[in-house]
Amino acid sequence: METFVGVLVFVVVLLGSIALHEVGHMVPAKRFGVRVSQYMVGFGPTLWSRTKGETEYGVKALPLGGYVRLIGMYPTDEAVGAREPRGWWQRVAADARAASASEIRPGEDHRAFYRLSTPKKLVVMLGGPVMNLVIAVVLLLVAYVGIGVPVAGTTVASVSECIVAADAPAGTACADDDPLAPAAAAGLRPGDRIVSYDGVEVTSWPQVSGMIRDSGDRTVPLVVERDGQEVSLTVTPVVAERPVVDDDGTVVTDGSGEVVTREVGFLGVGPSTEVQRQSVGKALSVAASSTWQTVQVVVTLPQRVADLVSTTVSGGDRDATSIVGPVGVGRFAGEIAAMDSTPVAVRAAGLLSTLAMLNLALFVFNLLPLPPLDGGHVVAALWEGGRRQVARLRGRVRTRPSDSALLVPLAYTVFVVLGGVGLLLVYLDIVNPVRLG
Repeated sequence: METFVGVLVFVVVLLGSIALHEVGHMVPAKRFGVRVSQYMVGFGPTLWSRTKGETEYGVKALPLGGYVRLIGMYPTDEAVGAREPRGWWQRVAADARAASASEIRPGEDHRAFYRLSTPKKLVVMLGGPVMNLVIAVVLLLVAYVGIGVPVAGTTVASVSECIVAADAPAGTACADDDPLAPAAAAGLRPGDRIVSYDGVEVTSWPQVSGMIRDSGDRTVPLVVERDGQEVSLTVTPVVAERPVVDDDGTVVTDGSGEVVTREVGFLGVGPSTEVQRQSVGKALSVAASSTWQTVQVVVTLPQRVADLVSTTVSGGDRDATSIVGPVGVGRFAGEIAAMDSTPVAVRAAGLLSTLAMLNLALFVFNLLPLPPLDGGHVVAALWEGGRRQVARLRGRVRTRPSDSALLVPLAYTVFVVLGGVGLLLVYLDIVNPVRLG
């Protein structure tokens, strides 16, 4: 049941993200006077539609995207001074101009999209991706600030009985000749909350963990809260080889993926996990870093697709860094919702974070400078605006609009390629999925 709920939430948020993305295009277009004839969520056969004013609003069968139909997306033949088309490329462009011109009613040429100034075109085209960015930030704020995320707390959850090797498998039992762990020797118990270490007040687990590592084998005072009372203890850490961790508590690995270790002070205690609300700054920092990581993924997308195909053909399992499609993200949502041993709040925050990452991916991907993506229209608008500025500086009369219909054949090619990659990801997410754990 939890898996179904998770997938359902994913589908609802995905459709909502698509719908709001298109709203980001439609609202400024209408504001600038462009007639919007259709607003559709999905592709394929229409399941439901209703016309209000001059716009038909509807939902289609395939929830793989959406669109708003802006009249006059491409300039007319007269506007660009088009000649008789020669060759396939020009014929496709001419057909696109003709189809676009057929949507312009008599006396409405001034309401065509191609008539907008460059700044207004940019606002219309960027409105969709920016809406996805806003959705992602809102979801992260709810997850990090409203609910909180699991972090290591200052309460002791486990006390090691002995000292085992750093590379020993998890759950390795103590042997008779293994030395007693310093925490057990000092009398620390699960449930103790560390108040101070070596006379310094403890406010977080990374802080006390760093002090333990830096103290070496020096005997230090330790104060814990036990059953509402403060208890003073004395501990003497031992110097042992242990994994290196960063400021967030993540284990550091080298270029080959091996865990980096060094000799540090070792006490033998493990922290409890607590749900703590984070600051707005932390949520925004996560949004910024995740956006940059998404940019890096998108830039290396061809290589990642090739690696994915190679891994699948060779029969290997996909790792956690593999790219996934909507089916994969939906699977993640279901797995997160089905984690029975995890508190509901933590699952909710994880689900919201996953959906936020999906919207960040939509934000970055739609900004690719390729038609038919929004980034392709942005580049076309900037090119036209640049030509006009150059002509103005040279004292020339107003130039003709750029023939953006010439990009339509390229848009068809990109659409086929991206569609093929999308179908490939759907197939691989089913037959060779990435699993969270």
